[in-house]
Amino acid sequence: MIERTYSGTKPAIDLPKGTIDTQMHAYVPGFPALPGGPGLPPEPLPTPSDYEKTMEWLGIDRVVVTQGNAHQFDNSCLLACLQAFGNKGKGVAVVTGQTTDDEMERLSAAGIVGARIMDLPGGAVGLDRLEEVDERAAAFGWMMAIQFDGSHILDHFERLAALKSRWVLDHHGKFFAGVTPDSPQVDAVKRLIDKGKTWFKFAGCYESSRSGGPNYADIGAVARELAAYAPERIVWGTNWPHNAAKRTEDYPDDAALLQTVLGWFPDDKARHLALVENPEALFGFERV
Repeated sequence: MIERTYSGTKPAIDLPKGTIDTQMHAYVPGFPALPGGPGLPPEPLPTPSDYEKTMEWLGIDRVVVTQGNAHQFDNSCLLACLQAFGNKGKGVAVVTGQTTDDEMERLSAAGIVGARIMDLPGGAVGLDRLEEVDERAAAFGWMMAIQFDGSHILDHFERLAALKSRWVLDHHGKFFAGVTPDSPQVDAVKRLIDKGKTWFKFAGCYESSRSGGPNYADIGAVARELAAYAPERIVWGTNWPHNAAKRTEDYPDDAALLQTVLGWFPDDKARHLALVENPEALFGFERV
């Protein structure tokens, strides 16, 4: 059991109308974990109705639900979550090069707009299948959410630069070996952004920070650099329900974390882009 917090003191920064959380997971009872994944998060399961309490608390209006690793190739729980969220939600699913046109159409009709690549332990589809997933995504106008150890981004640069689909580099790049704003890995992110199809996601800073909370100074330094360089290519997410937290005492204060991360943007205009306009463009939400 873990005690998660779904309400509290309002953040000092007011989120603009139409704010989109582009990184979260939710779970509906009745969908067991599958072999190969990390298992379901600790009980009680964090459901769409739980997340809606967090939306009200923080001021979030719309959401992108990402397929959880626990369910591997079975998108059924994700689709159930999207049904619960209705027209305020869109989804990022797991597909492969063998996913049929009929299935892609079914997923699209249910609100799926993207494909997930997760090249870390527990991920269903890794970088070894990058191109085949890109072909499927491009054929249906989807984006891709790509997560791997960004310390090795130079090794994958040419493949990432050749992608046909719009795509976002997940979780602050997850530079596990550590980078600074002047590192070649950060320069590689800038060069990919300049090619016109790459976004960068601010979410889950605690998962790769080497300096740690509450300020996550190392992640913040790179975030500030990229937010100033390309404010039109940054998106943001809560990373709710913080599946890395296995104990109540490790569960982050979402309002405090939000204030820290949004403080890395240079101004209100850049924040509005990241919270509203940029995710509208990347994930296909209607403009508010």
